[in-house]
Amino acid sequence: MRLIRTTGRGSRLAQETIAALEQRGNAALDRVAPAVRRIVSAVRKQGDRALFRYAAQFDSLAGPEALRVTQEEMAAAWDALDPALRNAISTASEQIRGFAEHQLPRSWTYSPLAGLTTGQLVRPLSAVGCYVPSGRHPLPSTLLMTAIPAQVAGVARIVVVSPNPAPATLAAAHLLGIAEFYRVGGAHAIAALAYGTQSIPRVDKIAGPGNLFVTAAKRLVAFDCAIDMLAGPTEIVVTSERGKAAAIAADFVAQAEHDPEALAVFITTRADLARQVIAEVRERSRKNPTARAALARKGVALVAANLEEARALTNRLAPEHLTVDSQDDLAWIENAGSVFVGRWSAQPLGDYISGPNHTLPTGGMARVRGGLSVHDFLKLVTVQEYTLPAVRALGLKAALLAEAEGLTAHAEAVRTRLRAQSSMRRSRA
Repeated sequence: MRLIRTTGRGSRLAQETIAALEQRGNAALDRVAPAVRRIVSAVRKQGDRALFRYAAQFDSLAGPEALRVTQEEMAAAWDALDPALRNAISTASEQIRGFAEHQLPRSWTYSPLAGLTTGQLVRPLSAVGCYVPSGRHPLPSTLLMTAIPAQVAGVARIVVVSPNPAPATLAAAHLLGIAEFYRVGGAHAIAALAYGTQSIPRVDKIAGPGNLFVTAAKRLVAFDCAIDMLAGPTEIVVTSERGKAAAIAADFVAQAEHDPEALAVFITTRADLARQVIAEVRERSRKNPTARAALARKGVALVAANLEEARALTNRLAPEHLTVDSQDDLAWIENAGSVFVGRWSAQPLGDYISGPNHTLPTGGMARVRGGLSVHDFLKLVTVQEYTLPAVRALGLKAALLAEAEGLTAHAEAVRTRLRAQSSMRRSRA
């Protein structure tokens, strides 16, 4: 982890570093795009034939009959799980479900004037696919984070795909009552969810993080099947003036152990605290090769000139995970996927059990969206109903707007109602 000052002799390096960090994103996806395109195209055209070929090659699938995980397997995994872990998964499930229930939007109606009723209906998507990684680190927590908001939204068909799923992932699926679970991953799993095969019918939306091939496949199919977001390597930013070096460093190492490409940035005005954090990071990552590699490559401590600059830098980076000192800091935060407040709010608590989702925007996308939520599995249907008084009040104005745009048929559709109203008046007279 490097220390860089934004002032003095280090200012030029700081600006170059910050600019590079702001441009992080999809460059790595382009490297795997040709291979992903071939896989997705093959599954789209050949269906199960290509799906099983790639599943055998990449997922070590024994045969077509092994594709679908049975209810009995999931139940057996739950029964075999250590009771303490069963309790932890159950608690996490309850926390995530409670948070998602609080996020639910509502249907409503509003009458801005007599004779006009407007409103919105909240409706769930019909079918979603939840991608659960099972590579370097199997992530049963991701099954909870993707499937539970979909359940709370009321999605009727929830499909889980995961290559070589871990027993804990199968157990979590049993707890949630998942009916469709397939042992398949990678770009071919994304293609199957997006376009459908005989074995895996298509879904309306795909959610969940994955490796470069998964993310590139999601980007490729996004115009044919909705996706949640393009989730890249984990990111952590800590912006602090009075945090404890040991706690800050512990969070850096925790997030960095996800991926050697993970990003870790400490922002402060205190050079002494920055040096303490760097020393702690070095010591705590000694026996964690993945974290050590990530922190050496993409770990930086930025010493800002003042608090205003530190805060501006934080918002420019728009990090996935952000830790700050106190509730007062929430006033200046504009761009972050999920915020952790104070020394006791360890970021891994949010990864597992707090309740807010751990599937979060990376690559600076926190500028425009938040993390996965119940809203990702819902659609808002707007409604409007006119009676005659409202047509009288608004109809002519709508017709004039349509005519200003040269859309005469639009105007005529409104004027027809106005003429009908006049005819009704005359007939009564």
